[in-house]
Amino acid sequence: MSDINQGLDSKYYEYAKTDADTVLKNFNSSTNGLSDSEVAKRIKQYGYNDPIKRDKKSLILQFLLKFTNPLIIVLIVIAVFTLFYAERFSALFIFIMILTSVCMEFYQEQRSSKEIDKLIELVRVKITVIRNGKVKDINIHELVPGDIIDLSAGDIVPADVRLINSKDLFVNESSLTGEAFPVEKHYETLQKADNINDLQNMAFMGTSVVSGSATCLVLTTGKYTEFSHIARNIAKDNFETSFDRGIRDFTWLMIKFVLILVIFIFAVNALLKGNVIESILFSLAVAVGLTPEMLPMLVTLNLAKGARDMSKKQVIVKHLESIQNLGAMDILCTDKTGTLTEDKIILEKYSDINGSEDYTVMKYGFINSFYQTGLRNVMDEAVLRHEHITFKNIKKIDEIPFDFTRKMMSIVADIESEEHKGLVIISKGAPEEILSRCTKYEINNRTYKINKGALSKANIEYEKLSADGFRVLAVAYKPIKKQGNYTFKDETNLVFKGYLAFLDPPKHDARNAINALNELGVEVKILTGDNELVTRKICTELGLKIKGYTTGANIDKLNDAELRALVENVSVFTRVAPLQKERVVEALQKNGHTVGFLGDGINDAPTLKKADVGISVNNGVDIAKESAGIILLNKNLMVLKDGIIDGRKVFCNLVKYIRMGASSNFGNMFSLAGASLFLPFLPMLPIQLILNNFMYDISQLSIPTDNVDDEYLKKPRPWNIESIKRYMIFMGPISSIFDFTTFIVMYLIFKATIPAFQTAWFIESMFTQILVVHIIRTNKIPFIQSRPSKALIFTTVLVVLTGLSITMLPIGKFFGFEPLPWYYIATIFGIVSIYLIVTFTVKKRLMEKFNFE
Repeated sequence: MSDINQGLDSKYYEYAKTDADTVLKNFNSSTNGLSDSEVAKRIKQYGYNDPIKRDKKSLILQFLLKFTNPLIIVLIVIAVFTLFYAERFSALFIFIMILTSVCMEFYQEQRSSKEIDKLIELVRVKITVIRNGKVKDINIHELVPGDIIDLSAGDIVPADVRLINSKDLFVNESSLTGEAFPVEKHYETLQKADNINDLQNMAFMGTSVVSGSATCLVLTTGKYTEFSHIARNIAKDNFETSFDRGIRDFTWLMIKFVLILVIFIFAVNALLKGNVIESILFSLAVAVGLTPEMLPMLVTLNLAKGARDMSKKQVIVKHLESIQNLGAMDILCTDKTGTLTEDKIILEKYSDINGSEDYTVMKYGFINSFYQTGLRNVMDEAVLRHEHITFKNIKKIDEIPFDFTRKMMSIVADIESEEHKGLVIISKGAPEEILSRCTKYEINNRTYKINKGALSKANIEYEKLSADGFRVLAVAYKPIKKQGNYTFKDETNLVFKGYLAFLDPPKHDARNAINALNELGVEVKILTGDNELVTRKICTELGLKIKGYTTGANIDKLNDAELRALVENVSVFTRVAPLQKERVVEALQKNGHTVGFLGDGINDAPTLKKADVGISVNNGVDIAKESAGIILLNKNLMVLKDGIIDGRKVFCNLVKYIRMGASSNFGNMFSLAGASLFLPFLPMLPIQLILNNFMYDISQLSIPTDNVDDEYLKKPRPWNIESIKRYMIFMGPISSIFDFTTFIVMYLIFKATIPAFQTAWFIESMFTQILVVHIIRTNKIPFIQSRPSKALIFTTVLVVLTGLSITMLPIGKFFGFEPLPWYYIATIFGIVSIYLIVTFTVKKRLMEKFNFE
């Protein structure tokens, strides 16, 4: 087999102009598909079918890249300078900290990556393939050139393919061409093909099947497909989410503080104390103490734990950054079918224009549903379940598939029955679309011209059924002459038969789910293709608070500014098309909302990509699952509620670490600046500062496991770097006050020796930094009204006791410590206790005065 994976080159045009049998031979394939052994060979030759997946870096390279993090680079520079000044022990300690941070982040990332891959495997898109003459479903990334696949409505085209058989196939190629309307495809050999638009017997990766079916030969896969040329350019640039921007902004904020403080402290110590080398080493140690080098690892640990927790509640996270977006979501846009309703459609009525039961309406509807091969929906299934009808004298001639513009589909059949003999076109679809194409109506096998009175009667019956909560389809027909092929242009001058009325009752727990989301600060907006009457009936039964209604037709009349004003005052959008859903979501985003969109249909894919967090379900169509960042294994708003809570827990625990690091470092800036100005010696040795920071980092590793107060979970939590800055400015200086208190007591009252002073401040600084987490982690009274996790309690106690023991044991001499008398320790405990009380009190006051959390 020749090398075929060369993208869209001249060979594609050759395949289009070559008959299907010859192309199959060129690929050493057949309609029975490939053998398993041949598949294994081709996977080795062409790789897996992953077009936008970057080349996987080796583990060694992945590990080395961890050292390029700005925080780690700062520490490496400091360690090198420290080693240059012959402080080998301090330099070694810094290198140990760097290696510990990098190794832990690398380990967590690898572990998380494997776990996320396992979770995504649960919802990976599959395709029907023929191998060894047998039909089976496989993951799309296992496809190889030469495979034979079946495509049907809702499928993503998983590779560049040549059609070898097809029926009424329409493909959405907007991902390649930008054209919104589906393109009809066929398998016949082409006589001429000059560009991609001419290739009507081919379909390309990344496009999606709107209706119809096809059997195809896979031409190219993975990075060699036409789609991959576009995708690779996109993949070169990482998409930066608001969460990524927040972490980046905080990282550089801390680096700026470190640089400013290091320069200031070096200048003051060098000028006032005259020892330049000592001042440099102390300044570098200060930089180590202020650098939150564990931040990357804690981010990974938090998000990975969140993904695991959410998976246990039937919520699969495809992209980790979606967790924060889910927690920040304040508006959820969703269809009502299957979300608010049972999605168990039952055919309840079939009636003529007067509302009288007419069995022939059901028979015609059954013929339409039974013989169609395109986009069969839940209402077709309901018709087929209602009653099985056996036809002896019916032959299907052709099919005009459904599309979302016409909102109808038709079957052309040759019928020999009591009702009709000969060729007939039977149409079924949205009542307004069917009625607009009808010029006659039928009652008791007699036809009449449609006049204003008859049309009014038809609309009244439709509105009555809709007001009673029924979803309604209209059925029409007309005799038709034999011709070569049939198109939507033949769907005119129809005879109106009547209505099929379906019942989709509200879910028993939907009311509770909506109330639960409202309590979490998430407003539910309905975007549905149904009419206002049916939607109003369902919403009323569920007790959904409705601010207003509008329709897709009204949306089209508004410019962007007008739509932005409208969406704030409307809760239900009816008769909306895919592009109108997109406009609604975009308008809400421009108004400052974090918008989630729950969808599972073909036409939902663009909106799923547009939303801040796209949510689909595991039984949704492939294109919807591929477009979403979060997959629900159960289409239930209560499941989504649990996912939102977990998202907020993850973000809360991450913010705890960031707030502690920011406020603590800001406070240390004042403390160290003051100590440099007024003390004739260094308040802490460089190695002691480094040890202090290391102990603090270890104590924070259990934060991802911490409990979160219920009150914190009750409203959306978007990323807000300004809030963190305010927290830092208000809370940071409090620790400095108690640092200065320790300085005064030890230096002026106890007349402590320099080693004793440095030991005392090490203990006080370590205690305040580590214990303050129990104040910052909650707005309630710690331990009494809000209990931390057992893991956080354990690491807090362990690190505090370890740090205290180091100062008392012989090992403390290596760090320059001196055992303190009992009253020194008691005094430090008293200062720390008062500090914690004051911090809690100030935080409560700030909350009351500034709504500060």
